[in-house]
Amino acid sequence: MIRRTVAGCPKVYSFLFFTFAVSVVFLVSTFSVSAKSMPDPFWNKTEETSAKRIDHGLWQRTLDEYLQVHGSGVNRFDYGALKKNAADGAKLAKYLDYLQHIDPREYSKAEQKAYWINFYNSLTVKLVVDAHPVDSILNICEDRASGSKCSGPWKEKHVKVAGRGLTLDNIENDILRPVWKDNLIHYGLSCASYGCPSLLKTAFTAENTDKLLAAAAREYVNHPRGVNFLEDDLLVISSIYDWYKEDFGKSEQDIIRHLQSYADKKLAKRLADFKGTIDYEYDWSLNCP
Repeated sequence: MIRRTVAGCPKVYSFLFFTFAVSVVFLVSTFSVSAKSMPDPFWNKTEETSAKRIDHGLWQRTLDEYLQVHGSGVNRFDYGALKKNAADGAKLAKYLDYLQHIDPREYSKAEQKAYWINFYNSLTVKLVVDAHPVDSILNICEDRASGSKCSGPWKEKHVKVAGRGLTLDNIENDILRPVWKDNLIHYGLSCASYGCPSLLKTAFTAENTDKLLAAAAREYVNHPRGVNFLEDDLLVISSIYDWYKEDFGKSEQDIIRHLQSYADKKLAKRLADFKGTIDYEYDWSLNCP
């Protein structure tokens, strides 16, 4: 995959992965240890008898206008165009404000699951739009004044829900992962990068979340950024399966079995027969047009 950066957005010229020597330069893995799930009992409460629904219409309109289903298999978001449209930017801000005035614990678990995934994705889009133009979400500094190296926006408290300030890491690792214990959630969260699962064209709802996650898993596993054989005995898979290895099993064989479950017939057979070496890679370039 050969890339160069033009006007704040990577241009893709080939869909073949680099050899290891080149991938060290262009496909960056920034996490050296698995991301741990830290359960917070405060969020593990529901009202299953509640008939209340959360309205994700403003987020859906944002997706309709600015998300592009791309022939490469990786959906692209036009952050630059949204940055230029103040009215639509205000609608996204209004949606995030609306979510912050909801106590999700007063809703059913299915409503909560959709709420948190949409919250994570829409907040990520807002943070990238605010910082645009950037080549990667990693270039968003949490504290520019300190002069420290940029490392992404995940650990800064950007929102408040039920009286608690939350980071993107909180939403993913303290709420979604430990409360639902569903590894398919990883296919629904988009970190604004080429290497991550695609931001979906349809907003999550209580009714469609599980179906959308399963479809997203199939799309990701069957795309080279998820699973790619460089040689018969050399398999490159997404670093997601390394960073969150505890969600996919206790061993690489457990990860392989998970991948087989969502792979098409030919890929599943190749995975079942695989006896070689596994490498993990991730492309942090921005998923813009």
